[in-house]
Amino acid sequence: MPFTPFHMGPGIFIKALLQGSFSLMVFGWAQIVMDIQPLLVMLSGEGHLHGFSHTFVGATLLAILAATTGKYLALVGLHCFGLNQDWKVSITWPVALMSAVIGTFSHVLLDAVMHSDVQPWAPLHLHNAYLGWLSSEQLHLFCIATGVVGGIVYAILRTKTVRGREDSK
Repeated sequence: MPFTPFHMGPGIFIKALLQGSFSLMVFGWAQIVMDIQPLLVMLSGEGHLHGFSHTFVGATLLAILAATTGKYLALVGLHCFGLNQDWKVSITWPVALMSAVIGTFSHVLLDAVMHSDVQPWAPLHLHNAYLGWLSSEQLHLFCIATGVVGGIVYAILRTKTVRGREDSK
């Protein structure tokens, strides 16, 4: 699923469950970082489309990169969208790292279900046991459904939190 928003569906669901303990922006950045290598292969016509970046070893290294850069990029993004004008919102290192790890590992797993060239356990094991767990259509529906359900749950919990704050005043 390179360059698609489908990966964000599960991220939205996780955000709904973990709230402030998860950064959807770092998660989203991790999705982009994961697909830089396939993009370069597509542009150059050389290399393995879902190569090292789409292994759990590669995802671990890319999670560190995504957490390190995404922590600050997310803050700038929030500021640019007017959601952090006073720069008071911060993303802790544990939240950034967890969000990036969940982002990169879920990316490997989702792509492994769909793409035959993904070797998630390389170099230890070259077989892709996840391939075909779901059809492409089922996988896309899963991603859409988790995004919709996650968005609804997040909105409900967020509304209760805001009302709770107003009631305590």
